Amino acid sequence: MHPNDGFRELDRQECLRLLAGAPVGRIVHTRHALPAVLPVNFGLDSDSAVLLRTAADSELSRAVDGAVVAFEADDVDTVAHSGWSVVVTGHATVVTDAAEHTRLSLTGPRSWAAVPEEVFVRIEAELVTGRELVGGPTIYGVDLSS
Repeated sequence: MHPNDGFRELDRQECLRLLAGAPVGRIVHTRHALPAVLPVNFGLDSDSAVLLRTAADSELSRAVDGAVVAFEADDVDTVAHSGWSVVVTGHATVVTDAAEHTRLSLTGPRSWAAVPEEVFVRIEAELVTGRELVGGPTIYGVDLSS
């Protein structure tokens, strides 16, 4: 990032802290060789892996199992012209271990849609990046907020 572009790079711990408070994010995966983006509710496991809960027979669970995916969450204040965005990139796997599934059923994210059989998808946080818009709108370093 350019030092004067109005954004501040976030370190991994800041990114994970922000993610922990966000209720909804977007998973980016490949569908028929094209990028697909789906909004999902989520949680964090072990302070870094992103967890999704979805229908066992969903296209999402089939498409991402074993694949490298991206996950993004953000928070934007359009009035104050501020906000942040965090992207987690890593391998996604459907949790198949029965004991782990039971643990996640108690501690993991709750599905917003009722489905008969659910699975958890874990995205390992292999790469975590983020940035924060600070200082309101500027052009060439001139504050436009006043």
